[in-house]
Amino acid sequence: MSIFHEEFKRTPNSLWIIKPSNRCQGSGIVVVNKLNKVKKLKFETKSSNDNTTTENQTYVISKYLEDPLLICHKKFDLRLYVLVTSFHPLKVWLFKQGFCRFCNEKYSVDVNDIDNIYIHLTNVAIQKKYEKYNSSNGGKWNIKNLKLYIEMNYGYEKARNCFQEINNIIINSLKAVQGVIHSDKHCYECYGYDIILDSNIKPWLIEVNSSPSLCTTTLGDKILKKRLISDLIKYIILL
Repeated sequence: MSIFHEEFKRTPNSLWIIKPSNRCQGSGIVVVNKLNKVKKLKFETKSSNDNTTTENQTYVISKYLEDPLLICHKKFDLRLYVLVTSFHPLKVWLFKQGFCRFCNEKYSVDVNDIDNIYIHLTNVAIQKKYEKYNSSNGGKWNIKNLKLYIEMNYGYEKARNCFQEINNIIINSLKAVQGVIHSDKHCYECYGYDIILDSNIKPWLIEVNSSPSLCTTTLGDKILKKRLISDLIKYIILL
């Protein structure tokens, strides 16, 4: 926390995003711009059978990307699936049919909108609760559509460099943990990579999810994830 205080003081007008380390689907995530809001999150109180206990709660704190690439004035991120069949040597397979997840409301960094989860959090579990949620497309775009959008609006080279940088992010993140993950030739894992693009079409890693959800909310979702599972089985059998 003391290290965070120093970082906060260097950029006092910045936004920060705080995530509980043991939750998923956007639960407990907040965007803050004041230190006193952070201090309130240091502990978690639970009540059970008239007994109240206070437990230490750990969080991940990141600088909030305030200039994301917007499409139709809305924030989005990418979900990509990566199969790792070995860490020694490193063997990685990228599923090319990922998707973009959009927020339902137009993007804003106004302090009055800081608590509006439908502006800031792209998690499907959150956005599908929006009163005007579009259940037919689920607020999602295929990665191919994103590539085409970038090529048309920013040029082919910009799009090519963007997705090459995403590949580099995936490889470098796996190399970073290569020395601490136990590698067994009989084991494999599929990771869900969350990537966000800034206004210069530069990709940034948000997080890497182990055991990413394979639940579906739309027909397109169902088709994509069936192909994902089919490809996973195919490559594992070929090993």
